[in-house]
Amino acid sequence: MAEANGALLGNLFFEPSTRTRMSFDAAFCRLGGRVCDTTGFQFSSMAKGESNHDASRVISGYVDVMVVRHPQMGSVKEFADASKVPVINAGDGPGEHPSQALLDLYTMLKELGRDLSTINGLKVAMVGDLRFGRTVHSLAKLLSLFKDINFTFVSPNELKMPAYVVDFLRERGHTVKETSDLIAGVANADVIYSTRIQEERFESIDEAQRFKGCYAINRAFFDRYCDAHAIMMHPLPRDNRAANCELNNDLNDHSQLAIFRQTDNGIPVRMAIFALVMGVEKDIEKTFRTVGFQKRLIGA
Repeated sequence: MAEANGALLGNLFFEPSTRTRMSFDAAFCRLGGRVCDTTGFQFSSMAKGESNHDASRVISGYVDVMVVRHPQMGSVKEFADASKVPVINAGDGPGEHPSQALLDLYTMLKELGRDLSTINGLKVAMVGDLRFGRTVHSLAKLLSLFKDINFTFVSPNELKMPAYVVDFLRERGHTVKETSDLIAGVANADVIYSTRIQEERFESIDEAQRFKGCYAINRAFFDRYCDAHAIMMHPLPRDNRAANCELNNDLNDHSQLAIFRQTDNGIPVRMAIFALVMGVEKDIEKTFRTVGFQKRLIGA
């Protein structure tokens, strides 16, 4: 779009990322902008002791919008408070990942053939590391905006969904069940949302290893215990090691495995986010049409 031509994105990733970083990159470039990347503390002045406040205030003078990922919960808000330009949260430690939640909701609507008026009553099973998995925190809060969502949280006791999220959902009138039983947890679910064990957030690798593979789903398990219409989702990356894989590789060609379509959906969703925060949303449809990938990306 003309209004985004020449605009600069500051893509600040102080924690490892492949999909999210490249997805934001690609989305901004498709809108006609350019990207300035920073990856890792060691390549930034924050390695010299610079504060989030100072880094944000300085960089916001160079770019038109920032995307920030940081390992500390609450850090992205510090960037936003100091910035002169819009700041988009790409993940703050074990806290939130709001753009992932938006693309996850978009994926659910497309895969299940629903819209925002018919998502009420959805049955969602979230499985795995719900304590440190920021994607499920944001997704649960987003789904709470609808009515009568049935949440089932499947995890070891040590990795349960944070109590403040559970309490929030119940206060909004939703049904929440917590269990450590995978078979019972996925029964009758419309959506099975698996997560990997967030090894990097444990005090030791040995502690994390205790939980690896404890909620793995393979083709035989899905066919026996899950509804045939259920879709399988995952924010990725999967741990593809055979003993650990949350959604086994034998599901890769299964029609109900939505994980790769899910990542594809990140492009149009993040394009829309940029268009909104930069105030050029009126031109988004024209842009899709002009570059010729509207149907491929948004199913129009």
